Amino acid sequence: MLKKLQSNKPLRITTTIMVLAFALIGFVLTTSFFAIKLHLFNDPGAVDYNDRYFSKNAEKDYELLQKDTSIAEVAKVAKFYHKLKLLNEYYPQNATLIHNAFLQHHNIAIAERMFDAVNIRLQDNTDLQNKITSLDQLFNENKKSDSVGINIFEWMNISEWQDFKVSVVKDIALIDSAARVTKVEPRLIVSVLLGEQMRLFNSKREVYKKVISPLKILSVESKFSLGVTGIKEETAIKVEKFLNDSLSPFYLGEKYKHLLNFNSTDPKERFNRLVDYRNHYYSYLYAAIIIRQVREQWLKAGFDISERPEILATLYNVGFEYSKPGPSPRVGGSHININEKSYTFGALAYEFYYSGELLKEFPFKPNFW
Repeated sequence: MLKKLQSNKPLRITTTIMVLAFALIGFVLTTSFFAIKLHLFNDPGAVDYNDRYFSKNAEKDYELLQKDTSIAEVAKVAKFYHKLKLLNEYYPQNATLIHNAFLQHHNIAIAERMFDAVNIRLQDNTDLQNKITSLDQLFNENKKSDSVGINIFEWMNISEWQDFKVSVVKDIALIDSAARVTKVEPRLIVSVLLGEQMRLFNSKREVYKKVISPLKILSVESKFSLGVTGIKEETAIKVEKFLNDSLSPFYLGEKYKHLLNFNSTDPKERFNRLVDYRNHYYSYLYAAIIIRQVREQWLKAGFDISERPEILATLYNVGFEYSKPGPSPRVGGSHININEKSYTFGALAYEFYYSGELLKEFPFKPNFW
């Protein structure tokens, strides 16, 4: 067969090619085997173009963001939203994804990581980076030292306000009880109480200094106005009448008719209810009903003032006869002098209501009606 292979040239060439091919394959496989064993083919990789940004992000203390529960936490969330707004100008889809994630987990640390992951791709966008730098400078500015510890509402920086806070907290249960049966937000009741008490604190200085301030109690009126909320007797009589008059625009409905039923025929019962020094429940109850009746009148006329504490307080202060529903209600009422500065009853109630003060004790309940 060897002679035949030697004499047949085409067969000899084909055989030679096959032998060489198999030899080459064997060589490659053998070489690869040893190269793998010796790690000769390992890819050393390449440093990512943005490696410095990944490192910079890794060095950030994201967890500190999540642990901080002070006002600084609010500032960090505000700054994050500012950056998200900037991102939305260029890549709204990514901004939306990050925002949705934040709404889901409310973790500012994760949200910042998500933003930084996107921002790595935007390092060449000088316009965006300049805006972020300006934002950093804005949020890192030092606070004005002369305003630290000072409330922008000046009347909240005096001792009378501090005394009022202590005093009103003692009556939380009574205020909540009056609010529950009338469906009037407790914070609204406190808003009208505030105006009356701050007026008394400043008009009856000797009583305030000798009794109210040391004992941290609310002032109870017993002459022209009655109780801690300053209800005039003629106003109290109107309140009772409107509860039972189904034809009145102030009528609240059948279930409220018996809120102020008397226990006797003694004409002094109303007076005694309101001037009770130990129990201010009826002061709060009358005040809450007035607020509710005025709101009801305006609703029936087609005007909703449910979210206008300044208007409700103004109307509470000026009386039923001045409550005339219309599209442009005015804020005002009696002028109250506090620390040589004049405020209107409605404005004072408004500033307290939205101040954030006593929010733990009297939280916002916008759907309480």
